[in-house]
Amino acid sequence: MKKAKISLILMLLIFSMPNSIFAYSNYIIPGGENIGIEIKTQGVVVVGTYPIDEVYPADQAGIKKGDIILSVNGDNISSINDLIESINLSHDKIDISLKRNNKVINTTLPIKLENGIFKTGLYVKDSITGIGTLSYIDPATKIYGALGHEVIEANTGMMLEVKKGEITPSTVTRIDKSYVGIPGSKNATLDNIKSGIISKNTKSGIFGIYSGAIPSKDKYKVAYPSDIKKGAAKILTVIENKDIKEYAINIIKIDKSNTNNKNLLFEITDSELLNKTGGIVQGMSGSPIIQGDYIIGAVTHVVVDDPTKGYGIFITNMLEEGERD
Repeated sequence: MKKAKISLILMLLIFSMPNSIFAYSNYIIPGGENIGIEIKTQGVVVVGTYPIDEVYPADQAGIKKGDIILSVNGDNISSINDLIESINLSHDKIDISLKRNNKVINTTLPIKLENGIFKTGLYVKDSITGIGTLSYIDPATKIYGALGHEVIEANTGMMLEVKKGEITPSTVTRIDKSYVGIPGSKNATLDNIKSGIISKNTKSGIFGIYSGAIPSKDKYKVAYPSDIKKGAAKILTVIENKDIKEYAINIIKIDKSNTNNKNLLFEITDSELLNKTGGIVQGMSGSPIIQGDYIIGAVTHVVVDDPTKGYGIFITNMLEEGERD
């Protein structure tokens, strides 16, 4: 009888264990580096439509912006070149399989040959490039996180599914300042050197394995939300060339209940940064936020009506997402 009770207790302990156990390091390497981002999409994304002889073939076929073309006439499509090759083997129509909201839709699209070129009435894209900021590298696993928010295709507003992707070092060449109602941006040139792969694109950022030389920097302790205080902090970011600098901020609000990427509201107090950028600019997303000996989060958004203010995500949210399969 005693053995049976012990067995029961052990079984209860086993079944009550958490589903996910995160093994990220307690001390991680802060980022701040400006990075180039290139993502190849799963399939080919429809980003717009145009008329042929005043008729929209996409409307006839029920095709919408944001649809992902999976196959044409039974041939799998993974790039624009695949799409062109399949269309060139066709006549006046093509059978298309699309994915929309995780559902597969089959339809027929009329096409037209003009001057030796088939016109489909579709604008499509199979990759996207941009810039952002590296948030952290876990020295034990080499998992990195960047941006603190998802990569969205501008024409469709949809989050891209990653087929493959990479990050590269980049050099900031110019800053377009932010003004009230008009977010500014970093401008940069990308190096032709891969420093990491992108394995996933999520609402908490992009993640993958860092393949470049691990930066020789002081590590910071990972802050849990309970460690974070209102008041003075700093961000690490690049506004010229590849020089990472520290800039003073003030944490105004901490939202522990936010499940997205706006856990921290802060204002920039650093006069140098305000003079050069006007506040938060596009391309700063991912800039690590440091408070004392802790890395507490990463910049995610600018407050458009007051670009001297911005939002940040808890670093633990990024670390947990980076380890999920």
